[in-house]
Amino acid sequence: MVKLGEKIRTLRKQRGLSQEVLAEHLGVSFQAISKWENGSTMPDVMLIPAIASFFGVSTDELFDFNLYETEKKVEAIVDAYSEAWGKGDVCRNPEECERILRAGLKQYPGNEVLLNCLIGTIPIPERAEEVIEIGKQLAASTRFDEIRIDAYRIMAEAYKSLGEDAMCREAVGKIPEIYFSALSVKAELLDGEERFEAANKEKCLCLEHLLRMLSILADHYAAEGEREKARIQLDIAHRVIAAFENDFPTRYTRSPYDPAQIEEISRRIDVMTPDEG
Repeated sequence: MVKLGEKIRTLRKQRGLSQEVLAEHLGVSFQAISKWENGSTMPDVMLIPAIASFFGVSTDELFDFNLYETEKKVEAIVDAYSEAWGKGDVCRNPEECERILRAGLKQYPGNEVLLNCLIGTIPIPERAEEVIEIGKQLAASTRFDEIRIDAYRIMAEAYKSLGEDAMCREAVGKIPEIYFSALSVKAELLDGEERFEAANKEKCLCLEHLLRMLSILADHYAAEGEREKARIQLDIAHRVIAAFENDFPTRYTRSPYDPAQIEEISRRIDVMTPDEG
């Protein structure tokens, strides 16, 4: 494998750039560039995506990794990370998840997929500044729209946790409004197993999204003192979940019916229901 410093020097000279020009773009000193190129130091791992983006190459190409082998190994790292995460939206073992991803990033510095997983694992608000820094690097350098959009989403959450509403709004404003997903299009247009898989996954995602929006509306009405409207939103959510009681898991999804959700919503409805007498 070609050393990183040698690769940076080769790419820089191919473009006829001075160390000073590259340094100015990356926000470092030209002495830092010189040290990278002669192998005495390495760039900070957070700079790797920006360096790759500047030269128009992937991070894997920057390190001269075999792209197919890298993809497979990164996929295995993500599988281990997903296993440590567990089911649901809340990570059951964040320390182990972060350890797996950090180890992967030592093998594949600046890998966009691993960095995207990492910013979704780092706790907010405890380490919101770190999340924002990684998110900025990803948003500026990634070639993948889905990673850029997810970076803005997580950055917005981090800014919100810090009380930086203007920055939160700015990050949210960079997320495009899309009224369809790849899953919904696959379910509509493909056939057989691909259609079946997409429809099952989209069904579960739509259910999760609907329940989340009903909960947000209930919170809003409750904060405005409109308890009856809040109760109605929760009642709708309760009936939506109950409608899935006889649904079943598939080879692609678990059963969408969750008794724990029913109990939690029932508890919230009781709080919103005025006492009789």
